[in-house]
Amino acid sequence: MPKMPVMEAVVKILESEGVEYAFGIPGAAILPLYKALSKSTKIKHLTVRHEEGATHAADGYARATGKVGVAIGTSGPAGTNMVTGLYTCMGDSIPIVCFTGQAVRPLLHKEAFQAVNISEIVKPVTKKSYLVLETAQLPFIVREAFKIAREGRPGPVLIDLPLDVQRGEVEYDPDIDAPLEVVKPTPDIRKIKRAVEMLLSAERPILMMGGGVILADAAKEFVELAEYLQIPVIPTLMAMGGIPADHPLYSGMVGIQTSTRGGNMLFLESDLVLSIGNRFADRHTGALDVYTQGRKFIHIDIEPTVLGKVFMPDLGIVSDAKLAIQALLRVAKEMTPPRKSSEWSRKALSYRRFRRKMDFDNVPVKPQRIFKEINEFFDKDTIFVTAIGLYQIWSGQFQEIFKPRHYFCCGQAGPLGWEVPACIGVKLGRPKEQVVGVVGDYSFQFLLGDLATAVQNRVPYVLVMLNNGYLSLIRQPEKYLYEMNFAVDIGYDDGYGPDFVKIMEGFKALGRKVEKPEEIKPALEWAVRESNANQVPALVEIIVERETDASMGPSIDKIREFEPIEDLPEEVPAVAAGKR
Repeated sequence: MPKMPVMEAVVKILESEGVEYAFGIPGAAILPLYKALSKSTKIKHLTVRHEEGATHAADGYARATGKVGVAIGTSGPAGTNMVTGLYTCMGDSIPIVCFTGQAVRPLLHKEAFQAVNISEIVKPVTKKSYLVLETAQLPFIVREAFKIAREGRPGPVLIDLPLDVQRGEVEYDPDIDAPLEVVKPTPDIRKIKRAVEMLLSAERPILMMGGGVILADAAKEFVELAEYLQIPVIPTLMAMGGIPADHPLYSGMVGIQTSTRGGNMLFLESDLVLSIGNRFADRHTGALDVYTQGRKFIHIDIEPTVLGKVFMPDLGIVSDAKLAIQALLRVAKEMTPPRKSSEWSRKALSYRRFRRKMDFDNVPVKPQRIFKEINEFFDKDTIFVTAIGLYQIWSGQFQEIFKPRHYFCCGQAGPLGWEVPACIGVKLGRPKEQVVGVVGDYSFQFLLGDLATAVQNRVPYVLVMLNNGYLSLIRQPEKYLYEMNFAVDIGYDDGYGPDFVKIMEGFKALGRKVEKPEEIKPALEWAVRESNANQVPALVEIIVERETDASMGPSIDKIREFEPIEDLPEEVPAVAAGKR
């Protein structure tokens, strides 16, 4: 067995695991790994501006490709800076592996410089964390980390590497090593048959597509099942695009924030919900007594502890989403011929007329108008990335997505600024597709430094900012933003905050401000053209009305509509019209 520096063995393992990009920041305690990585011809490293940004970029790459993302940091604060990114991936079931440097083993218990116990700190927000104390164990630990990240409900893993462990040698032959097998649980066929029986006997069933269906690359099979049984489909926020927004069985979104009026209405009429790969998040369910009353639930998930966590389903099935959907379709074909369209299935299409108004001509621009322009301008192959706040709520209410893995958002953790570095990972993973980040003025500032990462590495994408002047409300006193040894004059404006166009130009990126509805489409055309031509990010900053409010409420039957809505037929329930 040949002997080699252990970090060179680790890099060979990363290559064989399919790693194409690593995101991180070098530092003294992780230099042996970086030295080995510099010799790789298969892995490209991007130096980010903050370790949190490294995890978000790795996160975006994993979402876009279905592969495992990789982030690297040195010791101490580098690891603690990664906690938010690990938490985000844990909440959204995204597979990444993070490597951190650590003080040498004899100093771990002596409060040495940057010797924080990161493997213990991150336990609540990782599937597993390692503090590697023996060099010889490292090849298997790295293999196991990738297996754990992929297997079952995907998620993040952290490996903490003491400097003296990294400096060791190991006997390792890459020709006789390979990725570990990932086991996918198969469904109990008896439960699958019971689920189909329940679907066939229900009068008003719904199929609910969760993010797990997207992660399992099972959206096509899910839609095939819906078409065969002619059952309306409701995706969760993490599954937007899993069924095309123009499909006859697409019913819209359900929830108290990222919801459509038709989706909530149809759900309230249902008597059975078959949900696959979701976790019944609180923003989706609202008040549980309203959400569950009058309907039965079948819940299928790959993670056993998800079943019954929020409420007890009438039937719970542990299975890989794709294997479960394939089994459901197979059994359904054995039990019934293809079903014809029914009054119930046609309601999915019929209820789309209950949309919120979007065609406003107001100045400042209403957010609804922005999403109308986005829907009309960008094609079905565009990939959208958005983070947290009012603009995520508006996005969930108004955006139309047509393909799986074409809409990414940080659904559970909601870290501000996530989309700026996440767009980098998404674009690198899908270089031929147009990537568009939707961002707010306050969120934009959090990981702004990674615009420099995108510019430096020639990663083009478009950012659409909904600027409602939140930054101006907190009266931020700074006039200059410092990055890469130069000062960016942010031209502070008491009306709507900093001059974001100047900020973009200071980063050697591009920016344009929009103040009228008719300026939006030309600005989007400019941003796409110039971003791709110059291979840098381009920002379209749109000044939006501050007073615009998103519809919210305590439960899905009591959504308050603060904004004007379209006129409804008299027979529509009053609650759907936002009346009390």
